[in-house]
Amino acid sequence: MRTGAPPVAGQDYPGTYQQFLQWFGEEAACRRYLLQCRWPDGFACPRCGKKTEPWTTARGYLHCRLCGGEVSATAGTIFEGTRISLRTWFSTIWLVTSQKDGASALGLKRVLGLGSYQTAWAWLHKLRRAMVRPGRDRLGGRIEVDETYVGGSQKAGQRERGAERRQIVLIALELHWPKGFGRVRMRRVPDVAGSSLVPFICEVAQKGSQILTDGWRGYNGLEDYGYVHKRVVVSDTGDPAHVSLPGIHRLAALLKRWLLSTHQGSVSSKHLDYYLDEYTFRFNRRASRSRGLLFYRLMQQAVATGPSSCRQIVGHDPKL
Repeated sequence: MRTGAPPVAGQDYPGTYQQFLQWFGEEAACRRYLLQCRWPDGFACPRCGKKTEPWTTARGYLHCRLCGGEVSATAGTIFEGTRISLRTWFSTIWLVTSQKDGASALGLKRVLGLGSYQTAWAWLHKLRRAMVRPGRDRLGGRIEVDETYVGGSQKAGQRERGAERRQIVLIALELHWPKGFGRVRMRRVPDVAGSSLVPFICEVAQKGSQILTDGWRGYNGLEDYGYVHKRVVVSDTGDPAHVSLPGIHRLAALLKRWLLSTHQGSVSSKHLDYYLDEYTFRFNRRASRSRGLLFYRLMQQAVATGPSSCRQIVGHDPKL
């Protein structure tokens, strides 16, 4: 695996399913690849911080020749404490990334022969936690921002911004000139007040970007934070919302279709943020020529993401 150069199919990651089977036919091969993803520049001891060539103990631990510290290859990653083979984990990551719409927990259980639905569900959520890269770049240029509503039901005649029992998802989408879309960022917010909308924009968009929104007052004051704010008041244009802000509405429709098709709409509000992370990961890599590259990127992030217990996954809600 090379460092400092763009990854290449067939060298840094398997380009096809046949290559995947050839590369990872044995547990030892999976372990070597995991070590390469975790320490691409060579092993650095977590205890002393120095680079050295470790030896592997009889228990499978990496032993530092300088300080004598030992560490498991999976410690500090999403694989920590797993009792199931890395081959099965790698197959899971390949299935999740190689399919355009991903995989459901039930489908994963059936294909891989996992012992329970709960195991497949927990594994998918661990992978979703690894799909957001820490310190990722902010959006720039022209950016459409709007809210959409997921789940629940809308009463007849009720305005969407007042709809009950629906989760509010805020979306920011880069626009390319003269056409096309760039990257996306999404987050569940508790309401549509400015205190919820503006901080999200400040976090995901570069200063100086042009922010396109509708006329909702919650977006007022963006100029004070260094943005060029362009309002599109739908009632003044005479066009429907999906014409005035086409990018956001197209993306929102695709998101809802994905939730209904892949997950049968069975997404709880407590875990919605992680499904949004998965969709963001997929959308931002939609132009990748090789699905194996998605496998490689998710592997890189999986070894850099800390472990999560099933209890944390089921009961923890860190974002609201």
